[in-house]
Amino acid sequence: MSFDRVAPHYRWLETLVFGRQLQHARTSFVREVDRSRRVLVAGEGDGRFLEEFVRAHPGAAIDCVEASARMIELARARAGLETVNFILSGIHEVALPVASYDLIVTHFFLDCFEEDALARVIEKLARAATVDAAWLIADFHPPRSGWRRWWARSLIAVMYWFFRSTAGIEACRLVDYHPLLYEEGFTLAHQATSPNEMIISEWWRRGDQAICHSEPAERGEGPRGCH
Repeated sequence: MSFDRVAPHYRWLETLVFGRQLQHARTSFVREVDRSRRVLVAGEGDGRFLEEFVRAHPGAAIDCVEASARMIELARARAGLETVNFILSGIHEVALPVASYDLIVTHFFLDCFEEDALARVIEKLARAATVDAAWLIADFHPPRSGWRRWWARSLIAVMYWFFRSTAGIEACRLVDYHPLLYEEGFTLAHQATSPNEMIISEWWRRGDQAICHSEPAERGEGPRGCH
């Protein structure tokens, strides 16, 4: 899996289809995780999350695992070199230190894996997280009902076809990652929903009881998946 072919076009394609909604989803909780000292970002893409995170948390040490060399070039140009250690590797191949990161970030990354592989990826990332770590996730999530649900499902199907063809992602549908995070000791603390109701931003915590609040990216929708 590599996004080298689409890297130069990714930003304008994203903006054409979603405007700024994906970027708003990436950065919904970027200033709230204020105790992060060592951070692992998996599948960052072109660096727009990192740019905002480094600005908000200049003292954090960040490891960024990304399988696309072209995406790393773009991210490095945006985020700089001082606090970000870029690792060119797929998530299956990279060696991660155990219990080392107090923040994990996987924005629009978990949707790239089919069910069995996703379980292994989450287990690997959770093993690298500390006992009190936070986990930020932004991803697609179709509305529960109504015409927006059918529109979202159709658009997501087209995106899977496109990225399977151009980037070689293995998944062909969204897999619910929530049970896997609960199994690893994380609870959903905050959730936000985009205006088009098909993108969610989530802030998970390990070692806490769930405090599920709806803090929508731009307008209010109820929380989903809370226990």
